[in-house]
Amino acid sequence: MDSKGCIKCGSKDAAQKEVAMTGTGLSKMFDIQNNQFVVVYCKKCGYSEFYNKNASAASNILDLFFG
Repeated sequence: MDSKGCIKCGSKDAAQKEVAMTGTGLSKMFDIQNNQFVVVYCKKCGYSEFYNKNASAASNILDLFFG
């Protein structure tokens, strides 16, 4: 059995986007988006996983998503 692909639907059609989000406390109050993530999502069903941009190499993120 091939275990690679989206864990929800099995599709191998994925993409990624970079997003920024606010934290808590003052950063939320002043809308300071100091948290950066790479989102890997399945194009078929929309399942998504967030990866801390500072902790992961962008070139390896799709490999993490597909196991």
